[in-house]
Amino acid sequence: MTALTLPDRIDLATVRSLHESLTCVATQDVALDASNVTHLGALGLQLLVSAAKTARSAGHRLEITSSSEAFDSALARFGLSRADLQHQPDAEAV
Repeated sequence: MTALTLPDRIDLATVRSLHESLTCVATQDVALDASNVTHLGALGLQLLVSAAKTARSAGHRLEITSSSEAFDSALARFGLSRADLQHQPDAEAV
């Protein structure tokens, strides 16, 4: 499983490099560490939702291993939770 640490701010300034980092979700299992996130903007959220959909369609695991309060609060403001972004194929088989 590939481990990626998300940047402190996920916004227009960081989304391009984060997109490049997240392309691996199509070919391997990925664990995201969101524990340092202080800001999650709408564009960043769109990228994370896209990565989750890509992992799901490729049959790969996408997991958020830890997250900051700011990350979880931002997700809640957008009407989502960590579970909405994660894909764990093993759990679906149960």
